[in-house]
Amino acid sequence: MAVHAPTREELRKTAETYGMSFSESELDAYQSAIAERLSSYTVVAQMADEVPEVRYPRTPGHRVLPQDNPHNAWYWKSSVKGAASGKLKGKTVSLKDNVMLAGVPMMNGTPHLEGYVPEFDATVVTRMLDAGAEIVGKAHCELLCMTGSSFTNATGPVHNPWRHGYSAGGSSSGSAVTVATGEVDMSIGCDQGGSIRMPSSFCGIYGMKPTHGLVPYTGIMPIEIQIDHAGPMTRTVEDNALLLEVIAGDDGFDPRIKAPVVPEYTKALSGDIRGLKIGILKEGFESRFADEAVNAKVRAAAKRLEALGAEVIEVSVPMHQQAGAIFEPIVTEGAFTTMFEGDGYGASRQDLYAVSMMDHYRGWRRSADDLSPTAKIALLAGRYVTQKYGTRYYGKAMNISRRLRAAYDAQLAQVDLLLMPTTAVTAQPLPGPDATLAEIVTHAHQPVAITCPFDITHHPAMSVPCGLSDGLPVGMMLVGRHFDEATIYRAAHAFEQSGDWKSF
Repeated sequence: MAVHAPTREELRKTAETYGMSFSESELDAYQSAIAERLSSYTVVAQMADEVPEVRYPRTPGHRVLPQDNPHNAWYWKSSVKGAASGKLKGKTVSLKDNVMLAGVPMMNGTPHLEGYVPEFDATVVTRMLDAGAEIVGKAHCELLCMTGSSFTNATGPVHNPWRHGYSAGGSSSGSAVTVATGEVDMSIGCDQGGSIRMPSSFCGIYGMKPTHGLVPYTGIMPIEIQIDHAGPMTRTVEDNALLLEVIAGDDGFDPRIKAPVVPEYTKALSGDIRGLKIGILKEGFESRFADEAVNAKVRAAAKRLEALGAEVIEVSVPMHQQAGAIFEPIVTEGAFTTMFEGDGYGASRQDLYAVSMMDHYRGWRRSADDLSPTAKIALLAGRYVTQKYGTRYYGKAMNISRRLRAAYDAQLAQVDLLLMPTTAVTAQPLPGPDATLAEIVTHAHQPVAITCPFDITHHPAMSVPCGLSDGLPVGMMLVGRHFDEATIYRAAHAFEQSGDWKSF
């Protein structure tokens, strides 16, 4: 499409936004200069885009009907079969519905993307297909991935498979449910504050948030480049390690990538953790929402790891208590800039841009009332802060996050892993139709407190199911050194092999 230069009136209004005033002759001169500059945009508009070739045939599939979707976990079912052989041959996979699958609709939980069909596959999709996987559909996620619970999807809440009417966690809610119910072997989730680990904890599966810079985010609708992580969600540790082997590593597009070499994580699954040193993080058990029954289950899990041969000690990172405050300016201003001002993708990074998605999503401005309460808060708070104070608090929080990272690193120099609950509570009842905004916000943010620090410090972290409390799963989180996912898998696998976690 052609790009038109502003009319005199449009230019005048734009200038007034910044307190500028022009005489009529100046207005003419600036209009002419801007028209000359924008002529290049028309040239770009007429050129073909540069996106990857789609290599595997697929069917457009169908939207899943309510009678076939008791937990509201599915958005769309399709079938994309990969290579004839490979590490994932025979494995079925669901995708969180912010992950692009060419030719198959993508909604990302929001009505603003209804009807959008991507034209290229995310890197993780291509890699799974190359490894022989079959992708069987798109799993519902929370609206724009902006909550830790499972009630904000535009089609209705996603229900916990262990107890209907309870949260499945967010924002990778449908991914966790499709794995937990056995409908797929694996799913790809995304984590900006805990969105892989929280639903894994609530649904009783294994969810790994890898080190930032290990798995390409190419072709996945982002929130903020500093906290975007994609990773595997599975029913077994072996499948989790196998999937990470397949999807990790540089793809030549994503500027986040910092890992030139990807280990074979499955080789770490020896079942032997003798000599491993694990630090129970004191502050991880001190959330203001802490449920003592959850804490007791996680401490019992630590005892089990000790019985398996690990050395377990208590460690302290006092700054952990301030991590949520450091996280907020980064996610608030980053999400505002990327998700709202940046048409769902942002700018200022060398990346593979889904411009068709950006065009489609721009319509949010015409129907912002359709955003979820949590998304409205991010939009309004981000707009207010950046207008009134600029981006200094984002910058300062990023600076301070290095000190937080160093505080964890200091303990990880003494121990191999940190251990704590994944979420302070088990799955909670979904908020009712009469819930107040304060109740909705509490429900949405309650699970995030323990998980979000590691999105800004970029440490790998995995939720491991470690027992039931009142019939609902409890998650133990293991946190490792940067790019040392193998040690997390080693401990998680030994724990898994020690018995049925549901009986712990």
